[in-house]
Amino acid sequence: MQFTIKLEESDEGGYTAQCLELPAAISEGDTKEEALRNIT
Repeated sequence: MQFTIKLEESDEGGYTAQCLELPAAISEGDTKEEALRNIT
């Protein structure tokens, strides 16, 4: 199953990743790679 991930730069620094199909699925990371790794 594939999901759509929205990746945004956070105002506080780092990145936020959110799964658009599962709105409560949100993760953060210091880098883009870390944020994506944390949400999978």
